[in-house]
Amino acid sequence: MIALILGGASSGKSRHAQQIALRLTPSTVMLATSRPWDADHAARIARHRADRGPEWSTVEEETAIARADLAGRVIVVDCVTLWLSNFFADAKWDAAAAQQAARAELGRVLAIDATWIFVSNELGMSPHAATESARKFVDVHGFVNQEIAARADAVVLMVAGIPLAVKGAVA
Repeated sequence: MIALILGGASSGKSRHAQQIALRLTPSTVMLATSRPWDADHAARIARHRADRGPEWSTVEEETAIARADLAGRVIVVDCVTLWLSNFFADAKWDAAAAQQAARAELGRVLAIDATWIFVSNELGMSPHAATESARKFVDVHGFVNQEIAARADAVVLMVAGIPLAVKGAVA
């Protein structure tokens, strides 16, 4: 199964993804993609880590998320937005290079037989980005979200903590 949980910042998407995963199995994997950009961000990462219970195995990986040892597992990828930010930073904000690298990695990920629950921001509902690099990021992010959604069995949009089914149903 592939699920995509979309929403704005602090919409409840991570919590909802974790609840889905725990309904599916008592032994879940959190594939955390966040790179600690500053002290505040590092503190947020530590808080998220501490909030997860012992039923969670955590894998921290900034870009290379396709891992053969995840086959057969239930994995929450949190989150696509930060994962893409890492590709952009590594590609020196070259949108085409970042998109190519992310799409190639996504192809490897989806070839692994596992239950994938992707958490991602829905940036398309935000105001128009003010800078060229931000607009390119939003475009690439939108295309990657669309690619995941097209392959997903279920897509959920989180609004103020409430899940709205967009496609299919999550088990």
